[in-house]
Amino acid sequence: MKKSRSVDVKPPVVDDGSFYAKHQKVYPRQVSGLFASLRTTGVLVLLSLYYFVPWLKWDDRQAVLFDLPARKFYVFGITFWPQDFFYLAMLLIIAGLALFFFTSLAGRLWCGYACPQTVWTEVFLWIERKVEGSRAKQIKLDKADWGRRKLRLKITKQSIWILFSLWTGFTFVGYFTPITTLGQELVNLSTGPWETFWIIFYSFATYGNAGWLREQVCIYMCPYARFQSAMFDRDTLIISYDEQRGEPRGSRKKGSDPAIQGIGDCIDCTLCVQVCPTGIDIRDGLQYECIGCAACIDVCNTVMEQMDYKMGLIRYTTENTLNGKRTHVLRPRIIIYATLLTGLTVLLLYMILTRSPLELDIMRDRNTLYRELPGGLVENVYTLRVINKSEKERRFQLSVSGIEGLTLVSKQTLIPVAAGEVVELSASLRLDPVVLKRPSNKIQFILESTEGDPVKATQESRFIGPVIR
Repeated sequence: MKKSRSVDVKPPVVDDGSFYAKHQKVYPRQVSGLFASLRTTGVLVLLSLYYFVPWLKWDDRQAVLFDLPARKFYVFGITFWPQDFFYLAMLLIIAGLALFFFTSLAGRLWCGYACPQTVWTEVFLWIERKVEGSRAKQIKLDKADWGRRKLRLKITKQSIWILFSLWTGFTFVGYFTPITTLGQELVNLSTGPWETFWIIFYSFATYGNAGWLREQVCIYMCPYARFQSAMFDRDTLIISYDEQRGEPRGSRKKGSDPAIQGIGDCIDCTLCVQVCPTGIDIRDGLQYECIGCAACIDVCNTVMEQMDYKMGLIRYTTENTLNGKRTHVLRPRIIIYATLLTGLTVLLLYMILTRSPLELDIMRDRNTLYRELPGGLVENVYTLRVINKSEKERRFQLSVSGIEGLTLVSKQTLIPVAAGEVVELSASLRLDPVVLKRPSNKIQFILESTEGDPVKATQESRFIGPVIR
């Protein structure tokens, strides 16, 4: 007689019609390894830059300061004005192309190593482990009844979180108000309304996002998780579980041959799930919740090493490699992204390094082509806009060239312009039309500094008049 096999019958799934699922807290297990070290290094470097840069000095001022009231943006030795807004536009374009390039090349590197949500969440998790202990201890503490010990640990953790968040908000505002001045105002309780608002707002955002929301920001709030698949292809490096090698799963003794037992290399320890900051199982395949932190790679490699198996059951690989096909690193989209990214970056650096502290714009009066004056002269009227991007007031001499006999008529040819000021003035050019050979003639306005470092700006325009034959 054949023996009957016992079958596990799962209870039927009851659909209550609700679209809401209660959030289950994720307790990421601490992990060590190559990628964990890289992630920790990235966190330390980025946080050090964020908290340290506002305290740097440059020529008796804060090295990096975005002075909104004065409309000055200091970045070390360079001062940007509102007229330089296109530099910011180019920087945002470069940042977008960099995101496309690195995502197409190796998945969500930004999310796993450099995103502010990831960086600050790592800090809050570290504080939580230092106060409450390991993952198992945290779970046990949360399940325990409220008592003196639990209350003490929770208050300690929350207090450290709040203090760290307030320091983060203070540092953020320190990029817009000189941080030493801001510190004195805080001590004297004399901060302005906007400074107070942004310190509290940014502190609350840090505390809420990194302390409480955590992976929910990545899963539900971040749009990048939703459209990342549009930038992936079969040659993109992604964190993947080698199903052909790992399945079927099963526990076994160390050193045992899985082939003899008819099972794969995965021992079903679930450590890859326990270390995941978003609480997913990488063995279920690529999921939009995966932020590419590679914690599952580190812990799986540790298990494989302990079992004397080959590492890489979970690894960075491509879909083509998993299917036994050839992977193409240099493919059209990568080449296009890299070319655009390199070209725009070089162009931006060149424009900043060769940036002139003087800007001259010429707008010709288009209502009237030209005016005939008594005596036979012809006049064109122009509006000049002079922008002084230097840190001090300067005087500039205005002149014009291009046609012999051209006369500049202006209330002032010696133009004083304060630092960062935009000066508009009218000027007219007069000429005897006898010398004109064509109706439209190219001319050039020249603006030169009269003191200090030599600065010169030129701008082409047109002089229009009748041709007398």
